[in-house]
This record gives sequence, structure tokens and C-alpha cells, in this order.
Amino acid sequence: MKNSVKAGIFGVCIGDALGVPVEFKTREDLKRSPVTRMLEYMSWNQPKGTWSDDSSLTLCLADELAKGYDLEKIGQSFVKWNRYGHWTAHGKLFDIGGTTRHAIARLIKGESARFSGNIFEEDNGNGSLMRILPLAFYLKEEEDTGKVYQTVKEVSSITHGHFRSVFSCFIYIIFAIELLKGKDKKETYRHVQELALELAEIQGFNPDEVQLFDRILKYDISAYPEDEIRGSGYVLHSLEASLWCLLNSESYAEAVLKAVNLGEDTDTTGAITGGIAGIYYGFENIPEEWVSELVRKDDIEKLCGRLENKLMN
Repeated sequence: MKNSVKAGIFGVCIGDALGVPVEFKTREDLKRSPVTRMLEYMSWNQPKGTWSDDSSLTLCLADELAKGYDLEKIGQSFVKWNRYGHWTAHGKLFDIGGTTRHAIARLIKGESARFSGNIFEEDNGNGSLMRILPLAFYLKEEEDTGKVYQTVKEVSSITHGHFRSVFSCFIYIIFAIELLKGKDKKETYRHVQELALELAEIQGFNPDEVQLFDRILKYDISAYPEDEIRGSGYVLHSLEASLWCLLNSESYAEAVLKAVNLGEDTDTTGAITGGIAGIYYGFENIPEEWVSELVRKDDIEKLCGRLENKLMN
């Protein structure tokens, strides 16, 4: 699929930028005044087209993968973001989640990226899911789902090491990989259900944890009514919402606007949905106006080119 790296990464950044101005707004607020275009200021007082930590950390990961896979260097790029504004929209940080902050503090003290992430049940915010998409490009030729899981686990666990976060990232990545193969989204979804449940059985994952994914893996998440889909910062809600928005849309714009207008953690739901919607619908389906309004779009485009050259040739 031509331009798939660009489609996915711009997809993340634009979904994020659409959500930044209305972060924390309720669904009721957004029903009265829905997001239909790029807005500015409001929640974070940032100019139009500004993206947040979701995109910054996605771009850090993409930047490192364009040089090769090195877990410690990925961890250090997160430190550079946190301390020096590396891959921020305007040279400084304005948003960071608690679990990510604690993990980066450990990295700053010299802890290995293999052991820096939080592993407790309360550490299941969406902070690793929001940045994991570039791994889909890196792993798309890997046929061993156990190896895909292991790599996803390593990269998620830099900040979020609990099984629930890791498994959410794994489901999202195999979904993205199947889309990269040019498959229909419904067919992709059914195949991902099989792959994920099969891996859970082979690896002997905790059945109580796997059961939490039943709405995605045993039922059809797209069939649930909107009022049963949450836009919160909890990783499972974010994964459900992103799949629901993609499966119930017919264009990139429809998918990301659905995601943002769910309310609550609007930038992250927009970013996570935007990544897979970008890949599925293609770069040319992202509204030109939104691309032109995106902050640092030329830098992002150059990075996409570097990653594409590294991984797609």
C-alpha cells in the first residue's frame, strides 16, 4: 500500500490535533457543539493544528525505527522529549500522563528501558497504545505472532508493562498489520479475533485478563451502541473506541470525528483511531485542509519518508 507509513503517522497526528482543543469535554458538550474541523486554543490554549504527547511519542518511536530497532535508544528518545521538547509541536511539552512520567523518571535515573515501565493494574492508561503504531510498519513481514507480541510487549513496557496494556497494543498492531496487507476492515477484524485468542491460548495468558477483551475478541465491538463506547483514558476503552469508530465509518474524517466527539480523552482517542483509519482509507482520503493546518507537517513528512525507506525497501 503506497504511502502507508505517511497515511498512518499523519493519521495519528491529525486525529490528535483535532482532539487537543476539546480534551476533557463531555460527550454531552460535544453533542451540543461537535468538532467538525481543526479548532484552536480552548482546553490547552494551543494554536490550530497542535498535536500532543500522543503524536510526540509516536514520532519518537518512528524516528528511532528509521535507524533500526534499539529498545534503549527508543527509551532515551522519550527522555529527550520529556526534558528537551524533542518531537514536540512547539519545542516544549504541555501534556504527559502520570504512568509515562514515572517511567521516564526511572529512565532519567539510569534504569534500562526493559524495566522502566509500571506493571500494576492501576497503570493501564492508554499511554503506550497511543504511540505504538509505527511498530506495525516494522513488524509487518513477521509471520510469528509470538514474536510480534514480544516486540510489542518490549516497546509498550518502556512505560506500560501490565498485561492489559501490552495485549491492547498487540491487538491494535496486528489489526494495523492486517490492514497494511490491503484486507477489508471487517475481514481484518475477524482474523484479528482468531489470532489474538489463539495466541492467548498458546501462551497461557491469565484467562481473567483475556476475558476483559471479550467485547472485542468474542463479540462484535462495532455492533454496540455509541452509549456503550467510552472515550476515557483507560486502555481498554481506547482500544474498543478506536475499533468501533473505524468499523462504523466510511472515511478517515468520519472515523476521527466520531472518535473525538466521544468526549473525555479526545486527543488520544482521535490519535489511536486516526492511525488505523489513515492506513485503511489512505493518505489521499485525509482532508487536505487538515494536513495543511498540521504543525510541523514538513518535518513529519520527512520522517515518514525516512521510515518508509528503511522498512519498505
